[in-house]
Amino acid sequence: MQPPPAGVPDARLAEAARYALLRRLAPSMRHHLVVNLQPIGMIYEVMDRRLKAPAPNLAEVQDSAHKINGFAKAALNSCLDVVTWLAPDEEVLTTAEAGVRECLSLVATSLTFRGYAMRNEVGVVPRQVRRSPLRNVLTALLIHATDQTSAPAELVLSAEAGEAGLTLTLTLRPTEGEPTFTGGLAYRRLDWADVQALAAAESVQVTRAGNQRLQLSIPWASSANA
Repeated sequence: MQPPPAGVPDARLAEAARYALLRRLAPSMRHHLVVNLQPIGMIYEVMDRRLKAPAPNLAEVQDSAHKINGFAKAALNSCLDVVTWLAPDEEVLTTAEAGVRECLSLVATSLTFRGYAMRNEVGVVPRQVRRSPLRNVLTALLIHATDQTSAPAELVLSAEAGEAGLTLTLTLRPTEGEPTFTGGLAYRRLDWADVQALAAAESVQVTRAGNQRLQLSIPWASSANA
């Protein structure tokens, strides 16, 4: 099979990078899925004890049933949302603030366990971008940066709205402290080539200055898609 012409993204490299990214995100996704399921069993046990009482308080039982219904709906929404990470809708748009918050909420716990503190300095940016590059490339940048820089360290994410698009800057700042025990990684490390392949597939740009400053540039969504 011939390699693609110069300047044309290699779909095979992007697919391999996306698989590696999803494998690294899998533990966080698993936690995201079960966080709304765990309370259901505890609420059920409380409701079961209340129903076995000689004179059950129906208002309390109804309240427990309402809570179970709420957690079940949240769990269903989480499942549907995780599916969109596996099979993304390219046309879905988001703001910088919402998209960054979603990505950080997924990986924050795993980064903390690995010894990295996250500071989100992305404020309100009125215009929208496609959600897919944020999910695929921003999370890959975060994982790649922490793979290359030993903990403890602080990750600072900021944003700048330009005329052509949004630029996110990730800065790593080593901090004082004992090295954190992290155990083995869920899958292989993400290389810069993986990040570049994902960026090319999403038609966005990534740049870096060493391992301490990385940037992601995403064009604004066209008015036709907004």
